[in-house]
Amino acid sequence: MLAFFGRILGKKQAEEQVDPMKKFLIVGLGNIGPKYHHTRHNIGFKVVDHIAEKEEVSFSTEKLGDVASFRFKGRTFILLKPSTYMNLSGKAVNYWLTKEKVPIENLLVITDDLNLPFGTIRVKTKGSDGGHNGLKDIQTQLNTTNYNRFRFGISDEFSKGRQVDYVLGEWEEEELKQMPERLDKAVEVVKSFGTSGINNTMNTFNGK
Repeated sequence: MLAFFGRILGKKQAEEQVDPMKKFLIVGLGNIGPKYHHTRHNIGFKVVDHIAEKEEVSFSTEKLGDVASFRFKGRTFILLKPSTYMNLSGKAVNYWLTKEKVPIENLLVITDDLNLPFGTIRVKTKGSDGGHNGLKDIQTQLNTTNYNRFRFGISDEFSKGRQVDYVLGEWEEEELKQMPERLDKAVEVVKSFGTSGINNTMNTFNGK
């Protein structure tokens, strides 16, 4: 009898284990603290917050970041907001990839992009850091530029020498009006990444 229940328990535990290829780490880049909450540079945080709200899951404070997870179409999505500040984002990304045994091809990093018009989506499989300190640290920690990133356009409507003030500034009223639709589209991008793959996601959403 004990052997029978042991087999049942073992089978249940095996079923509960998630196939690493069906786990996805979705990292929103940003800076912690109230003064950064509504800034352009924190769009990564804003996107994963919106996903968590839509999926009705809550973040918990864990090592190197706030973490939440949900399941969709047989996939497990782990949402991460690093608590290391932007310039040390790679430390948190590397830690959670390792801890959750997520393959690097199942990593998607969400970040702001000055070179894209507001709300424009560009998903890429690799590339340079483009001067973005968060991406620069991730590249250093992972020792590769070959990781998926989801760039959310914040435009470049700033005068010479005002870039830092601009990225750390808050959204304009017109941008805030368009934000809900753009965030909903971002949710679609993330779910597509996990269920349809990076190439289909790029073909479907880039430039949208």
